[in-house]
Amino acid sequence: MVIRLIYLLACQRFQWLVLLARSSAAKDVEILMLRHQLAIAQRNRPRPRFSWSDRAVMAALLRIVSKERRTQVALLVTPRSVLRWHARLIAWKWTYPSRRPGRPPKPEALRQLVVRLARENPGWGYRRIQGELLGLGRKVAASTVWSILKEAGIDPSPQRTDRSWATFLKAQASAIVATDLFHIDTAFLRRWFVLFFIDHGTRRVHIAGITRHPTGPWITQQARNYLMDLGDRAGSIRFLIRDRGAYFTDSFDAVFQAVGVQVIPTLPQAPRMNSIAERWIGSCRREATDRILITGQNHLRLVVNEYAEHYNRHRPHRSLGQRPPDPLITPEPRPASASTSVSRRDRLGGLIREYKQVA
Repeated sequence: MVIRLIYLLACQRFQWLVLLARSSAAKDVEILMLRHQLAIAQRNRPRPRFSWSDRAVMAALLRIVSKERRTQVALLVTPRSVLRWHARLIAWKWTYPSRRPGRPPKPEALRQLVVRLARENPGWGYRRIQGELLGLGRKVAASTVWSILKEAGIDPSPQRTDRSWATFLKAQASAIVATDLFHIDTAFLRRWFVLFFIDHGTRRVHIAGITRHPTGPWITQQARNYLMDLGDRAGSIRFLIRDRGAYFTDSFDAVFQAVGVQVIPTLPQAPRMNSIAERWIGSCRREATDRILITGQNHLRLVVNEYAEHYNRHRPHRSLGQRPPDPLITPEPRPASASTSVSRRDRLGGLIREYKQVA
């Protein structure tokens, strides 16, 4: 027993002498490898699995450790495992798709620009868009423009122009004016008639006059006054829409025809042919006259003119991008901030309220 103990102590002493002969770098590598194996073994799994990072670390450390020490150190991996990892790495290198086959994808900024040009200009084909892009310093093939439009669901051919009635009327709106009469019953059961004109392009309303008896001569005179108020702008009018009321006489039509305006009467019982004028009558009734007891002509003139001013200067319109008719040529209001205050202006005794920013 004593001899065996002396033998073991001698072997251990020789091992210590071998360690002293080894370099500190080799011992540090071996310690790192053993610590990494211990971390893998301590994972909460019944069988520790090596991730790709574990394989890379173990392969690099085993490359540094000498062949003799590999056989002496307890390892969780075998040489066969390292060779299998290397084979997988080689296979991944040659089979991983480094890039997509075919041409490189188009830049997103170019794609958005092509789609924008196509939607803002319905009559442009893909070659017209290609020429516009060249003028913007972007050299793009016609086939590229074609493919971008097809992917966006837009027909690349110029036949995709919108020829609907809505598009046609919107393009012609700046040259169309409509007129109509509507009546208001006062608190004393007297009926008054209001004549107005409305521009289809700007939606601006002009109150021509108020009367109890809308005769032909009176209507004709109001038409002359309207053209005088327009001045040079009367030359831009090409069409006038009116209904078939007996008060719109031939002399009324002759006033507009003398300045080159074509008068278009609506069909019988077809109010939609003069829908914009009818829409304004409904708005005026709902927002003003139906909510006030009108006492007479002067009161009616005050209410209608006040509402027309509100309609032209402040009331937003969907067809105008939620802007009123008059400020179309003025810049949009600056973006509001947390410190921006809002003031209110009352019209018709608070029946209509207008809001605006305060500088």
